[in-house]
Amino acid sequence: MLETVSLIVLVLMSLAILVCTIRAIIGPSMSDRVVALDTIGINLIGFITILMLIQQTLAYSEVILVIAVLAFIGSVAIAKFIEGGVVLDRDRH
Repeated sequence: MLETVSLIVLVLMSLAILVCTIRAIIGPSMSDRVVALDTIGINLIGFITILMLIQQTLAYSEVILVIAVLAFIGSVAIAKFIEGGVVLDRDRH
């Protein structure tokens, strides 16, 4: 029963990632694209977690952490770029 539910959840999460990918490609604004990419990262974390439950292993826990950190840093960098146009401020004296 748990395996069947897990497979259904994996299919639904795959569809959610597909829809978010479409939104990231054709999003009308940059903010929509940022939210779609952030949602893709969150869905990937959940997808990998369900795979870990199905396979009964902790082998992918580092992958989840890397995806979470990259999604956070990417969201902050893109938000800063949208706000001011510059990601890294370099003060030259």
